[in-house]
Amino acid sequence: MTIAYKELKRRYQLDGGERTVEHLSEALREKHLVAEDFSIRDLAEALVPDGGEWVRTLDPRSGGTHVLEAADGVDTTAFQSVAGQVIYSKILDAYAQQAFVVSKLVDTVPTRLDGEKIPGVGRLEDVDAEVGPGMPFPHVGFGEDYIETPATTKRGFIVPVTKEAIFFDRTNLILRRASEVGELLGLNKEKRLLDLVIGVTNNYKWRGTSYDTYQTSGDWVNELASNELVDWENVDAAEQLLADILDPNTGEPVLVSGTTVLVMPAYRHAAHRVFNAAEIQYSAANSATSTLAANPLGNYTVAESRLAYRRIVASGETAADAKKWWFLGDFRKAFAYMENWPITVTQAPRGSEAEFAQDIVLRFKASERGAAAVIDPRFVVKCTG
Repeated sequence: MTIAYKELKRRYQLDGGERTVEHLSEALREKHLVAEDFSIRDLAEALVPDGGEWVRTLDPRSGGTHVLEAADGVDTTAFQSVAGQVIYSKILDAYAQQAFVVSKLVDTVPTRLDGEKIPGVGRLEDVDAEVGPGMPFPHVGFGEDYIETPATTKRGFIVPVTKEAIFFDRTNLILRRASEVGELLGLNKEKRLLDLVIGVTNNYKWRGTSYDTYQTSGDWVNELASNELVDWENVDAAEQLLADILDPNTGEPVLVSGTTVLVMPAYRHAAHRVFNAAEIQYSAANSATSTLAANPLGNYTVAESRLAYRRIVASGETAADAKKWWFLGDFRKAFAYMENWPITVTQAPRGSEAEFAQDIVLRFKASERGAAAVIDPRFVVKCTG
C-alpha cells in the first residue's frame, strides 16, 4: 500500500499530532498497514514542521553546526512516535513468527516477581464424606503444595536510526535491523522453552526439591524409550504412560489427557499419517482376523519444530536418534513462560550524546524479561526411538 504523505501531512495539520499518531498506530496494529508501506524520510517530511527543511539539515554535507542549530525548537514528536510504531510493528512480527512453535504451545503468565513461589493446595483424597441427619460436617485439612519458578532475566537490543538513514531514506535497512532484533529476542525465548521441553534444562522445583522433568522411575514416569512414532500403537503406549501417572497428594490418577504432539521435521509426515488417518487396522498376535476402526487420534494437534531437532542434536544426541524424539501431552499445563514484561519498545530522548558523537538521531530499545518454567512435568511424555 502506498502512503499519501501529502494527505498525511494535511490530516496532521487538521487533527493534530496525537490523533494522527493514534490513527496510524491502530492501522499498524490491525494490519491495514505494514511497516514496509512507510518511508522514513517521507514520514519526517510529512510530520515534522517544515519537514523538508529539517531533513535537508541532516545532509552530511550540511555540517554539524548547522544540524544542531536547526534541531533547536523543532517538534519531532509526531515523527518519532509514528517511526517508533513502525519499528515496533516490525520487531513484534519477527518476535512472534510462526517458526517459534513452542512459544505458542505454552501459556505466558504475567508476574511482577523475579522468580516466585507458587502456592497450591493438594487435592483431597476421595474419602467417605457421608453426613448423617443432624450430624456436623467433618473438617478437612489441606496439605501444602507449591513449586518455585526460576529467576527471570532481561534481554534487549537497541535499533539506531542515523541522520544518513533518514536523509538517504534507508527504510529497508532500518526495518531489517528491527526485524533482526525481534527475531533474536524471539529465538532466545524459544530456545529456553525448547530446552525445558526436551529435558536439557531442568528447573522443576517442587516442595523445595529440584527434579528432572523426565523420569523413568520415582514419583512419576514420563519417559518412554524405544517408542518410535510409527502407528497408533506407539501413541497408545505414550497415553498409557500418562494414564499411570498418579497425583502425589491423593494417589489418584492425574486428570490429564494429551492434546498436542510435538515431532521432529523428519517425522512430520509420519505424524500426520498416524493422527489424520481415516481408520486404523489392528491384528492381534497369532490371529488371522484384522479389525478396522475409525481413527481415535483425531483430537490431537500436531506440531513440528526444526529448532527442537537442532537443540536435541546440540545436547549431544546423534542426528539419527534426535530425529525420532517426540512429545505428547498438555504443554500448557506442563510449561509456562513467566513474564515480567512483554516485548516493549522505548525511545531515547533527542539531544543525547549518541546524536552528537555518532549522528544517531533516533534510538529505539526493545526488551523483554521473563523465564521459561516447568509447572508440572506430569502432563507430558517424552518418547525416543
